[in-house]
Amino acid sequence: ITIADKVKDDAALAVKEMKRYGIRTIVMLSGDRSSIVGKVSSELGIDEAYGDLLPEDKVAHVERLKSDSSNVVAFVGDGINDAPVLALSDVGIAMGGMGSDAAIEVADVVIQTDQPSKISTAVLIARSTRRIVIQNIVLALGVKTIVLLMGAFGVATMWEAVFADVGVSLIAILNAVRILRKKF
Repeated sequence: ITIADKVKDDAALAVKEMKRYGIRTIVMLSGDRSSIVGKVSSELGIDEAYGDLLPEDKVAHVERLKSDSSNVVAFVGDGINDAPVLALSDVGIAMGGMGSDAAIEVADVVIQTDQPSKISTAVLIARSTRRIVIQNIVLALGVKTIVLLMGAFGVATMWEAVFADVGVSLIAILNAVRILRKKF
């Protein structure tokens, strides 16, 4: 008798979207039987799949992936057996709908629904947030540097200094608020 979990309805879509967003390699680490893991991974288009793994085996796989400094490892899990790997990975993502408390506790990101497609949405949000943060840093440092140089040459007044401090902060806040209107 073979018993297997049902593959989530949007799992194939999630894998496809992650590849479209530039995720180079998707690896499946599972405690399920290797035959089931192989079937599911080929069905979903996953690059590498390993089955019959104990929690320490999953940790060893993630440590191997992290040994290459060019890899950023994000691990998605929902069970208590996934907690050590969620803590070890660069980004731990827990599926919170049916996930264990241990997995949710150690994860960096918790997807409240059990929809794997939300992972690609989280990637988009993270990339948009990163872009806005970089814009704000460049704006703040650029304006402050210009006003500092103007002050050193005696050209800047107190009003330029106030703008460089408070005005740029307000502009950065307004720039950051843009993400709330964005549809993902």
